[in-house]
This record gives sequence, structure tokens and C-alpha cells, in this order.
Amino acid sequence: MNRVATVGELSSSIAHELKQPLAAIVANANAGLRWLANERPNLDEACAALNAIASAGHRAGEIIESLRSMFKKGSQEKIPVQMDDVIQNVLALTHVELERKRIVVQTELTRPLPLVIGNGGQLRQVISNLVRNAAEAMDSTPPHARVLRVKTAIHDSEGVLVSIEDSGTGVNPEDLDRIFEAFFTTKSEGMGMGLAICRSIIEAHDGRLWASSGVRRGAVFNVLLPTPQNTAKDDLPKRYQGNTSS
Repeated sequence: MNRVATVGELSSSIAHELKQPLAAIVANANAGLRWLANERPNLDEACAALNAIASAGHRAGEIIESLRSMFKKGSQEKIPVQMDDVIQNVLALTHVELERKRIVVQTELTRPLPLVIGNGGQLRQVISNLVRNAAEAMDSTPPHARVLRVKTAIHDSEGVLVSIEDSGTGVNPEDLDRIFEAFFTTKSEGMGMGLAICRSIIEAHDGRLWASSGVRRGAVFNVLLPTPQNTAKDDLPKRYQGNTSS
């Protein structure tokens, strides 16, 4: 019974994660067709849509490998990662989807930002999940009030803080921690796996993931990742263990 439950959980995880890049592929394919169907086809926009499709396809493969690594024996090697680059990559991949939903994206990215030690694919998976969750949370918000704020900051001496804030309906205070439990969801068609996977990934990076209420409305999801000097030495690749400065 435990094996059946584990297989069911893994299947739900894969289905949930692959749904996002597949949706991006469909959205960009439709956009590309529209650009080509015009009386004066816009080849630049069509090429951009095709590039986005290719990126989403690579992202799907990356997700599969990332999920496989979570269930393999031994840990996947971690390398220095620039979170600002991760965020910009995710926002580029979700650009069409966010634009279609008429969401205004505001970024406040701190530069220079210390590197973190981690798996780039898994960290992109987390940020992608949080961005798309924020977009879905604003479905019932009037289009003119849909704002997605993405910020990075140096958090005291602990590490790098990434905050993703939406202007949606917010999260019931009683559910702020429960939303990270596997199979718990407030969505009518949700599986309740996305945030559970995100927290597992961040905790595997010696970090923290938590949610809080927005200042006016909506919710804020915070990711805190340690910088190399605050990362357990055993978690560092051997070539970085002798030098933990960023």
C-alpha cells in the first residue's frame, strides 16, 4: 500500500509539473499561428513564439530530470547559481501566459546578488511554480489591478531572499502553512502537489519557503537560500569546499 501511495504521489507530481510547460507550448503555438495568419505575417513575433516553444520543450525535459533526481539515491551535484538569472529566465518563458492574462510584472532585482549553491533546474522549477500560482491567484482580480511583483534581496547575513507577490484574493491565514502539505489544495482543479514539491526542493537546498499575506491584498511567497559561506560544507561540490567566498 505504501508503494502504491508513493507511485500515486509521484504520478501526480509529474502530471502537475509537466502541465505548465505543455500549456506554454500550446499558448505559444497558438500565438505563432495568429502572427502567421495575418495579412502581413509578423515573422519576428512568429520566430519568438517558436523559440518559446523550444524553451518550454527543454523545460519539460529538465523537469523530468529534476524529479528523477529527487527520487534517486545520492544527491545531484550543486553548482553556483545566480537567482536573478533564474528569475529572468522564468519570466521570459512565462511572458506569453502573463501577457495573455494582462498581468503587469514589476521586478526589483538586487545587483550584485550573491550566488547560491544549488541545482539550477530545480530552482527554476520552484520559481516557475510560484510565478504561475501567483498568476492563477489573480484570475478573479480585475485586469487593471493584476500586478506580479518579483524581488530579490540580500537577507541579513543568512543569504538570498526571493519574494513573489500577487494582487489576488490572498490565502486564508489558517491555511498559510497547510498549503505546503501534499494533496492539500484550495483550487477546484488543483492536485495539491506544486507547493509541496517546492518546499521539498528548497529544504533540500538548506533553505526556507513560506507564505504571508500581502500588504494590501494578495499573498507573498518567500524563498530564502543560503549563500556559500552559510551552506553546509558537505553540500558543496569538492571544488568549492576550499573557497566559500562569493
